Amino acid sequence: MPTVVITGAGGFIGRHVVREAERRGLTLRLTAHRSEVRAGAPGTTVVPADLTDPASLRGLCDGADALVHCASQIGGPDARCEAVNARGTAALVAEARRAGVGRVVHLSTAAVYGRGTFRQARPQDLDRAPVSATSRTRAAGEDAVLAAGGTVVRPHLVYGEGDTRMVPALARLLRGLPGTVEGWRARVSLIAAEDLAHALVAAALAPAERLTAPVYHACHPEPVPWHTVLGTVADLAAVPRPRGDLTLDEAHAWCREHGVPRHDLDMLVTDHWFDGAPLWAAVDHAPGSFGERFARYEKWYRRTLSPALGNP
Repeated sequence: MPTVVITGAGGFIGRHVVREAERRGLTLRLTAHRSEVRAGAPGTTVVPADLTDPASLRGLCDGADALVHCASQIGGPDARCEAVNARGTAALVAEARRAGVGRVVHLSTAAVYGRGTFRQARPQDLDRAPVSATSRTRAAGEDAVLAAGGTVVRPHLVYGEGDTRMVPALARLLRGLPGTVEGWRARVSLIAAEDLAHALVAAALAPAERLTAPVYHACHPEPVPWHTVLGTVADLAAVPRPRGDLTLDEAHAWCREHGVPRHDLDMLVTDHWFDGAPLWAAVDHAPGSFGERFARYEKWYRRTLSPALGNP
């Protein structure tokens, strides 16, 4: 069986990647830094490694067939983002090249495009314009991967077991916002964590001729209207459905009054629809729809949302 190195194995996406790789019976080498990582299957080893310390990466990739790089710094000091996402990724890729690893797959983010409206957007048609330290340094990490002939995978929004960002943030916004905003008509690209994990592992194992592009978007081919997503989250979080609808100006005024970043709202009122079809063709997989996949996570979200929102 191929040997695959997985960084960030204790994180949200990394844990799903490990499960998918275990399901395939792969020999795994997992990195452990701050998150607890355990060897859950025969042939799995856990290696202490720190992306900010290149010496700790020495030998990590020896004898490995593929590297799936899921570790990243999201938020926090700018210097920390630079050390992990940019310099750390470059050091990791250099170690993979030294060890002769045949395939490097890097989990990045569509946030490298910055702000705007996106409709069935393809990677080759978009310029990166990151606006935060996190996205700027993740773009720099992409450059290191691409220069080494690796594959970059950019999801937009990811949901599923372990999600502490997307759905909880939506629930908090819905709890305070006194109405819908222009009917929440904008469309958004989403992907379930299990489907993203499948794509990352499959890309690491795919024959070279199947991967026809250096960069892929990871999202369901069909975007979802925000009113569908937000209605689902409102029901889960026991947030009453608002009766009225706000104009965008009224919603922005509410955000200013309550200290909510304007960007958080703008994400929900403009299309963020990325073309994910090429990825699924490359890995020969059909991802589940939002309705189908989200239903699997409802019990988990109900348990985690209640304490997060202060519900009894």
